[in-house]
Parts: sequence; structure tokens; C-alpha cells
Amino acid sequence: MCRNITELRGLQPAATAEEIAAAARQYVRKVSGITHPSSANAEAFDAAVAEVTDTTMRLLGSLPPRRQPPKTVPPLRRPEVVARLAAAK
Repeated sequence: MCRNITELRGLQPAATAEEIAAAARQYVRKVSGITHPSSANAEAFDAAVAEVTDTTMRLLGSLPPRRQPPKTVPPLRRPEVVARLAAAK
């Protein structure tokens, strides 16, 4: 959990719902200190992820375009991550 939150504004093509939800989940994990929610806190955790996802979508939709794309490639667009996710299916 030492990674930074992924920049999603200015991606080409635009950030997907999956990328936004992954960033929201990463944020909630970081601020809550919960990596794997238990049954006791899963409902609160999932509600927080949904709320952060919705807020992030509204934010990205209301900001003007970036002049330059983000400096790093989001994890879900990295070839090694794409391959790992495809193998898990």
C-alpha cells in the first residue's frame, strides 16, 4: 500500500469506470488502513468506495482538459497488469 493514487485526469482515452473505481478503492484502503475488509466492516468500506467513485466521476467530468497527460501510466493500462488480469479470468 505504498503506491500513490493514480492520476486519471487527462488520460487518452479517458479514464474508464473500472480505473476510477480502482483508484477509489485504493484511496479508501489507504485512509481506512483496511486492505481486505471483514464482514464486520465490508458494508461501510464498499459504501465509501462507491461514494468516492461517484465523486471522482463528477470531478473528472467538471474539470477542463489537461494541457499535458499524466506522467505515469495507470496500473490497469500497464501490459504486465493487463496480462495478469487476463490470466486470472
